[in-house]
Amino acid sequence: MTREELLQAGFKSLGENVLLSKKTSIYGAGNMEIGSNVRIDDFVFMSGKVSIGNYVHLSNGVRLHGSTEGIYLDDFVTFAPGVTVHADSDDYSGNSLTNPMTPERFKAIHYSTVRIGRHVIIGTGSVVLPGVTIAEGCSVGALSLVKKSTEPWTINAGVPSRVTGARSKKLLEYEKQFLEGECL
Repeated sequence: MTREELLQAGFKSLGENVLLSKKTSIYGAGNMEIGSNVRIDDFVFMSGKVSIGNYVHLSNGVRLHGSTEGIYLDDFVTFAPGVTVHADSDDYSGNSLTNPMTPERFKAIHYSTVRIGRHVIIGTGSVVLPGVTIAEGCSVGALSLVKKSTEPWTINAGVPSRVTGARSKKLLEYEKQFLEGECL
């Protein structure tokens, strides 16, 4: 999209150097904040309250269901293709009706904020459920299901995800060099 098209979309806030595909589906742009130096590829779906920091890349097919509670992505976050993040979930117990075609009074939907920390990278096809905080520096392996919050600077993978190792902080040196170079 051109800068003019982005401004016309009505985002709550919009940074500089935002590269957003015309093939992206956006529902509720007035509830969305996008920082600077953000790239959002084809077939990304975003709805509800979504806040995206600086230097973020959302690969093709990412789905962000921010609902009323919101999804918050900090700086330097990368989502590989097909990542899905939910800030809400239907009640699967059978104690309520589900789907958007049933009246609200018969439904029990769980809403809870999702937070994604700085320098998080999430692998292809992974799913993040409501209420999860993925702490700074974490990586999540492909096809993982993140049901619980993570500890900083860990490598997580599996269904459900679990810690499989420690992640290097070397990238913080590169961030510092990069940002110092940006200021010159």
